[in-house]
Amino acid sequence: MKLKISKHTSDRKVNRLKKKIRIRKTVGGTEVRPRLCVYRSGKHMYAQVINDVTGHTIVAASSIGRPELAGTDMAKVIGVEVAKAATLKNIKSVVFDRNGYLYHGRVKSLAEGAREGGLNF
Repeated sequence: MKLKISKHTSDRKVNRLKKKIRIRKTVGGTEVRPRLCVYRSGKHMYAQVINDVTGHTIVAASSIGRPELAGTDMAKVIGVEVAKAATLKNIKSVVFDRNGYLYHGRVKSLAEGAREGGLNF
């Protein structure tokens, strides 16, 4: 994975991408234990369970279409939803990929929701 940035990319985004590359060197998903990847934007939250060997997304959940939820409550619901969908596909154990974000706030709530939903990591 190589970092491609322009001169207009903010330092904050560059630092997150550097962390993401460092994390992905050690964290990888397999068929037995796929990767739970989190993406956090300003308004929404996305979570995917990915098999990196084949490059396929097994399960995905997002906050799009849910205007009634916001913040950490929204993240917890997304975590529970992705965990329930993963358990339907017989996935009980995953590797958590925080994607360069701090394990705090919405990312932490999503992880706690996924644990409550039945995933082990």
